[in-house]
Formats: sequence, structure tokens, C-alpha cells
Amino acid sequence: MVVDPATAEPLNVYKLMIGAIVPRPIAFVSTLSADGVRNLAPFSFFTGVSANPPVIAFSPMRRAADGGRKDTLNNIEATREFVVNVVSEEFAQKMNMCSEEFSPEVDEFQLSGLTPVASDLVKPARVAESHINMECRLVQVVHVSPKPLGGSIVLGEVLRFHVDDALIENFRIDPDKLRPFGRMGGNTYARTTDRFDLIRPGKTQR
Repeated sequence: MVVDPATAEPLNVYKLMIGAIVPRPIAFVSTLSADGVRNLAPFSFFTGVSANPPVIAFSPMRRAADGGRKDTLNNIEATREFVVNVVSEEFAQKMNMCSEEFSPEVDEFQLSGLTPVASDLVKPARVAESHINMECRLVQVVHVSPKPLGGSIVLGEVLRFHVDDALIENFRIDPDKLRPFGRMGGNTYARTTDRFDLIRPGKTQR
């Protein structure tokens, strides 16, 4: 099968991408609107970009129905701050509740029952149930496409990490205690419990 994105339906291209780019980690992003309304939303187009300084990137896409922008993106451009909360299995269902499209005045912390806790350096709250939080300051937004299902790239510098003491030793995270999971295509997710090691040629284990 050969697919030409220029002639294929955008929704079908989206299905191909989320089925091929797997598994994808989830950035559970908390923001604060200019009016002080808390927002919480998951994004699976998410990765690290730099370690010095620490910079992460995630991509909020425009709504398929009308091309409207996500509240998360609007809030970040208005306030230049956000928090990325790592999702663990024990609150996966509550995270999923925040994936619905709500109006800007809805507080997803209150709706999901997740617990907001004050950040140290930024105004958006952290998710208390998350074992790892990253307080971020906006570096840059790259707007790739204004079309429906078009996306933007949000780059944020991590100003502070909050890591549960129970799952870290010598800066190494224990994945069995973190219990993260990744997004597959459609409604499917994948656990990270089946793992194997590959040492890079010429490298030793650090």
C-alpha cells in the first residue's frame, strides 16, 4: 500500500501516523488560563529534545471538526508556563477523562478528581497523583499547520523536576515502580512491562 498524503483524507493520514508511531509516551499537561482557570489535558505527540538545558516538546493538534485550537496551547501562549505530569497506570482512567473536548471554563482537575498541588516556580498546578512532574517555561511555539488536525510544536525548558523518592536511585527511574504506559493507535495503550536491553556498539552500560 502506498499513501500519498496530498490526496488522502487527513483523518486517514492521522490513523496511519498514530498506528505507525508507537508506542508514544503521554504528556499530561497542566496549564492556567489568563483568567486563572486550571486546565489538564493529555498529549501523545511528546518527546525530550535537549538535556542541557532540559527541554521537552509536545504537539497539540487542532480539532478535526473545526480546526479550533486546544485550550492548552492558548493558555501556554498567554502565560508561557506549563507542567508536564507523567502518567502511571493507577490514574489512567482519570487521565482519560481529561481527553474530552471541554469548554475553556471547565476545570479538569475538579472534573477528573485529580489533586492539584502548587508548583515551585510556575503558576500551573502539578498533579499530585503523578510520580514525576516537570515545571516548564515556554521556549518557543512552532505553528506547523492551521488546518484541521494540523499541529504546533511546543518547546518548554524544564525549570524543576519533582520525582517520587520511592522510584529513583542515582538519577535512575525504576520503571516497575513508575508503571508508565504508551499510546498506540485508536483506543489502545501499551504497558512497558515487557522489556529487553541492547547495548550500543562501542558503549558500556551507564
